[in-house]
Amino acid sequence: MDLPERSDVERSKARDDMVFVPGGTFRMGSNDHYPEEAPVHRVAVDRFWIDRTPVTNRKFREFVNATGHVTFAEIKPDAKDYPGALPHMLKAGSLVFAPPRHAVDLRDWSQWWTFKFGANWRRPYGPRSSISGLDDHPVVHVAYCDALAYAQWAGKELPTEAEWEFAARGGLDGAEFAWGDELIAEGRHMANTWQGAFPHQNLASDGYERTSPVMAFRPNGYGLYDMIGNVWEWTADWWSARHEADAEKACCVPRNPRGGAQALSYDPRLPEIRIARKVLKGGSHLCAPNYCRRYRPAARHAEPVDTSTSHVGFRCVIRDGSKA
Repeated sequence: MDLPERSDVERSKARDDMVFVPGGTFRMGSNDHYPEEAPVHRVAVDRFWIDRTPVTNRKFREFVNATGHVTFAEIKPDAKDYPGALPHMLKAGSLVFAPPRHAVDLRDWSQWWTFKFGANWRRPYGPRSSISGLDDHPVVHVAYCDALAYAQWAGKELPTEAEWEFAARGGLDGAEFAWGDELIAEGRHMANTWQGAFPHQNLASDGYERTSPVMAFRPNGYGLYDMIGNVWEWTADWWSARHEADAEKACCVPRNPRGGAQALSYDPRLPEIRIARKVLKGGSHLCAPNYCRRYRPAARHAEPVDTSTSHVGFRCVIRDGSKA
């Protein structure tokens, strides 16, 4: 879909809610946690501007009202893109977190995720829900194509994984978290993450059971909010099982669900369904000490581009030389 161009005045305001990141060299990744974060390696990043917060429901509504954009979650899936899919499942919808009432096998994510028909960015928990009162919460149920479309309309781009991680560290090169080396600093929760035994016990000690307003917690050293927790964020990079040293081993050329072909990553556990995957960063409100300890700048996760969920959002960047 061709998106309407923004006016010069709108473009001049594009940086109003952004933070300038000076660029530099840093140690990307970690050798101490999940294998996909390794190896630690030196990366140089040019200077850029990045959104101060994840894109909110308010901002995304402005985009939809201006363009008429229909999100991926609002479109009925095409059967030819999902070989073997049950016909009754080929309906518009999205994945919604549904906590079980008791402890379950943490190897089986289907115990707490359900594909809910009618769930989308306007109705985050299903047809009878709404985003009333959630204007300052991050938009969720956005697939990669939705994030790209918003960025194009805003005169921006999605960050690379390296840009995102550099920004998240806030100048603390090598620190465990975006604010230092302690998850809870001076008795204060520093991000919207999970407290309790995931996925059945949510103590909500940080004050939130699901998403939170995007400025509810302290910013990092660059003045950026929610770089850790609240919602995962899309980046522009294709997924690889490890960092650069092994990246070429995880690539192939599958059919692109949106048309065309590129060197894309896919899930080797589902070789018959070659859906490309991008890197998510930052963790979410569902990251817990007993499961998915990915509330760290170095953490990363693979997400199929055709997937939207109730805990994934995004933010944008402007690089030097951009027309915005």
